[in-house]
Amino acid sequence: MIFNAQMKKEIMKTFIEGIPKAELHLHIEGTFEPELMFKIAKRNGIDLDYANIEDLRKAYNFSNLQEFLDIYYAGCNVLINEIDFYDMTWAYLTKAREQNIVHTEVMFDPQTHTDRGISFETVINGIHSALADAKTKLGITSKLIMSFLRHLPEEDAFSTLEQAEPFKKWIDAIGLDSLEVGHPPSKFERVFKKAKNKGYLIVAHAGEEGPPEYITEALQLLHVDRIDHGNRCLEDINVVNNLVEQKIALTVCPLSNLKLKVVKDLLDHPLKKMLAKDLFVTINSDDPAYFGGYLNDNYIEIQKALNLSKEDIIQLAGNSIKASFLNKIEKNKILHNIKEFSEH
Repeated sequence: MIFNAQMKKEIMKTFIEGIPKAELHLHIEGTFEPELMFKIAKRNGIDLDYANIEDLRKAYNFSNLQEFLDIYYAGCNVLINEIDFYDMTWAYLTKAREQNIVHTEVMFDPQTHTDRGISFETVINGIHSALADAKTKLGITSKLIMSFLRHLPEEDAFSTLEQAEPFKKWIDAIGLDSLEVGHPPSKFERVFKKAKNKGYLIVAHAGEEGPPEYITEALQLLHVDRIDHGNRCLEDINVVNNLVEQKIALTVCPLSNLKLKVVKDLLDHPLKKMLAKDLFVTINSDDPAYFGGYLNDNYIEIQKALNLSKEDIIQLAGNSIKASFLNKIEKNKILHNIKEFSEH
């Protein structure tokens, strides 16, 4: 009996690892592993406040979003040159290839870097070059999402939007991240209206630590094309109904939710309830270097915790493609590959 249960676990793990999938909620600065951080710090002659890699890893044990953001921003300080941003992005993309991620939509936080004197051009050139190389060398397609930091004033976001103008052809969507509570989407209504008018797609973090009202604001005031997180929508049936009616995808991040104590245990995670209510849910890793797992780890752990079926996994992988910003032909091609993989 125990043997059979173990066999089933292994079969499901292998299935998850092999199925083609997309990642739609990934902060590139959140993929910065301690080993690479030390390497780049040494290259740039920067002393870290940690004696070694293990000391830095221990510092990744934080208890809330603010503590995480503090170490996240500290890590970013070693990123100075174009090659640094390239190396960080490429390191994630090689992991993505190993995990059968065929498409990724990568978020970056330019204000984290421009506020400390790094040019917008340096940041985006390094990231874009790695994404372009991934398409030709690894077969991974991508979209780039520029996120505003919500703890900063809206005026700063307007400035960042202007800095992005020469690189508009490389940026597919505008997002909103950082500390959610106390910084509602309404704070950024004007700048997102301008971004929408410029032709950008719109995403925003809402309803992770913030209340379901933030999701409503993101829908009604920012006119988002997708909601990042959205867990707390279940607290308001009207919000759930609006999301279902408008077919708005949610980019849910299970291990992030656990690490930041949005849920006490993955057994309590709302993903299965979300699926049961016909919400358009996807699985993502958020900041995998800090939250204890890349995309497959998120699938594997949430599958075990909630006893998700093979059909659930197929649906979630399919949702990741349907919710992406790929065109219809590209989506259909990958969905066909998922179907073929699932039938073998």
